[in-house]
Amino acid sequence: MLHCMKIYLDVCCLNRPFDDQTQDKIHLESEAVLTIIRHLEKKDWEWISSSVVLYEVQKIPNRDRKQRILRLCDKSSEVILLNKEIYRFAEILNKKGIASYDALHLACAHFANVDFFLSTDERLIKKAQKNIDIFNMVIDNPLYWLQTIW
Repeated sequence: MLHCMKIYLDVCCLNRPFDDQTQDKIHLESEAVLTIIRHLEKKDWEWISSSVVLYEVQKIPNRDRKQRILRLCDKSSEVILLNKEIYRFAEILNKKGIASYDALHLACAHFANVDFFLSTDERLIKKAQKNIDIFNMVIDNPLYWLQTIW
């Protein structure tokens, strides 16, 4: 049986379709995220989320955006809960210059054994890729990632 790809979308990805679409890059990333979500909804791929995602989404000030993203999150296959191992790994990432929430997202994805961690946050991607040897997953922008798999 073929391995079903496990994908983790950070909150930047989930927000992207609701961002100002006048910039070409944002529009293209939005289309990529929506394409990925369609495949996740069809169960072509497995969507792994986390309690960190849900916590961050709850902090979105725009009520409509928050509700729409929470409805999307309901479609995830699994929600990873924080534990001591995840916190310890996130601390290591934090010491390597990765911001606290980003480190928690990466640690959750790492311990969930996802294949792909996707974000539209270029700073996060660059910092994580500098430390790629400690991860068991590909870390990429959804637009670039889609181009590599097709």
